[in-house]
Amino acid sequence: MASKSTGKQKTISNRQKPVQAMQQKKSFLIPPWIIYTILAATAIIYSRALFNGFASLDDDDYLFDNPYIKNFTFEAFKTIFTSFHLGNYHPLTTLTFWFEIHWYGANPLPFHILNVLLHLINTFLVYQLVKKLSGQEITSLFTAALFALHPLHVESVAWISERKDVMYSMFYLSALLIYLQYLTNGHKSKHYLLCLLLFVCSLLSKSAAVTLPVLLIAIDLYKRRKPDTKMWLEKIPFLLLSVLFGIIALLSQQGALKDVALEYSFFNRIFLFTYGVMFYVVKLIVPFHLSAMHFYPVTHGGMLPWYCYASLPVLGFLAWLTVRKTSLRRETLFGTGFFLITISVMLQIISVGNAITAERYTYISYIGLFYIAGQWMSALKKESVKRTALFISGIFIIAMAILTWNRIPVWKNGNTLFTDMIKKYPDSYLAYWMRGNYKNDVKDYQGALQDYNKTLQLHPNFAECLTNRGNIFNELKDYKAALQDLDRSIALDTTVAESFNNRGIAHNGLGDTASALKDYNKAIQLDPELQNAYDNRGVLKAIMGDLTGALTDVNKALIIDPKDGETFSNRANIKAMMKDFKGSFDDYSIALQYNPKDNIVLFNRGLTRLNLNDTAGACDDWHRAANLGNQAAGDVITNYCK
Repeated sequence: MASKSTGKQKTISNRQKPVQAMQQKKSFLIPPWIIYTILAATAIIYSRALFNGFASLDDDDYLFDNPYIKNFTFEAFKTIFTSFHLGNYHPLTTLTFWFEIHWYGANPLPFHILNVLLHLINTFLVYQLVKKLSGQEITSLFTAALFALHPLHVESVAWISERKDVMYSMFYLSALLIYLQYLTNGHKSKHYLLCLLLFVCSLLSKSAAVTLPVLLIAIDLYKRRKPDTKMWLEKIPFLLLSVLFGIIALLSQQGALKDVALEYSFFNRIFLFTYGVMFYVVKLIVPFHLSAMHFYPVTHGGMLPWYCYASLPVLGFLAWLTVRKTSLRRETLFGTGFFLITISVMLQIISVGNAITAERYTYISYIGLFYIAGQWMSALKKESVKRTALFISGIFIIAMAILTWNRIPVWKNGNTLFTDMIKKYPDSYLAYWMRGNYKNDVKDYQGALQDYNKTLQLHPNFAECLTNRGNIFNELKDYKAALQDLDRSIALDTTVAESFNNRGIAHNGLGDTASALKDYNKAIQLDPELQNAYDNRGVLKAIMGDLTGALTDVNKALIIDPKDGETFSNRANIKAMMKDFKGSFDDYSIALQYNPKDNIVLFNRGLTRLNLNDTAGACDDWHRAANLGNQAAGDVITNYCK
């Protein structure tokens, strides 16, 4: 008996050995430190963005030309939460810009640092979320790595004003994580309320977060939660918030809303929709021909390009292939649902602007598709096949990282961004127009003229381009050419205040002050908050001898923009004409805070100081002005300074 028992024990021991060996063999495939390696690699790659400037694609509009963040006051704080800007309502995102503008000014580095940090946080959140959803380390690491390093996400991270993507995602992903805590830890009210709070923060960062309640229901079903009354009732506050912020989003877009898709037939719109979905699926695997804008396809005889019509049957085949021919039907359906739910509000059912798709729309949505791929890989049974899949996926991730590394410098500034866009869409008049606008902003007037000329060659009746080219001619003091462009622009569109303002400059340059005044009045009528129109009208009134009216106008201009150094200089000139030399001196001094090397302002402040019997101060200003190239300063130095 004893000898038999010993034999059995030896047999059991021998059977255990291969099992233990197999477990040890598997464990090394997914070391726990890989997530930190992914985060470190992401930080290194996106460090390139820290050397970028402002992209000029809405950055100026959201930051430096945003009237709601110019003043660092409690009233400005309230205004951020109670106003719309450029057809958007995302006060939490705007609040971060508000702080950065007043702490760091026009230095782009802090803006980029925060964007990259938010992206790193989101990468870790994705890892934790997928780990809780799947229970698979391979799936969570794979999804996190692709989320962190996919080149389509460069747009959301490297574009400063698109911070709303990374911000709303941070709160959105956190809400999903807390909701999973709620499901697994006894439905505690603290988890429910925290999830609701995070949802509100996500909505206040970007209205695209309205999809979260539907995704919560999808998670319920995926986790096989019984769809009882409690499950539906607890979603009511989330759904009400989604409806509320959906209405707010629509209200904010009044006037900015432009449904380009309505220009196409109903039949074609169906294929535009499927083309949008197909675009994102293809770009996930083949992320080439990337661009800051992807324009609507051009029709020929009412027909779309062939690939738009092909998108519907191709999507249908892919759906059949992935659902019917896989054992992971539940995981595949959930990942597909995650993708479609989160991208649904971005599919241009109601189109805004001229782009049919945008790379930034994939920031959260791609998590669903990454999840499917990760789950398929985790489900592989044969060890050799899994190793091969992991190797191929590693190569794919490295390739994505290289593409991301190369894509980031494209967002360095407006010139690099729009030049890249022109390479991808050489027949797009909008691409040339946007590059022309950038060159105009940096005072490359000849370069801007070349791009505007190309724009008008492609689209001769583009009123906005005519307005901008007219402004260039004003800057070059070619007022006759400016007047021709601005007359054409106004004939095409009589509702643009900037066109009348710019034409007023042209009339004034040609000595027609009556027509100039009429145009400034019209500009202000169309846009009572157009700062330049008040400033220009104030200068004109001063020339015409109406000093009181001039002062009223420049005061209004400074209420609209209290940090415009040129307007302070103009008000100083007016006060000097009114013999208010003390007030004039104060305004010149403020103007010099914004541009210390303005030799004209230095010269004029010297004259004011002379009138205040401060000859030494006057001479100091004139010497500085002369050193900066002001020739008139040399003459007065000879007469007044020893």
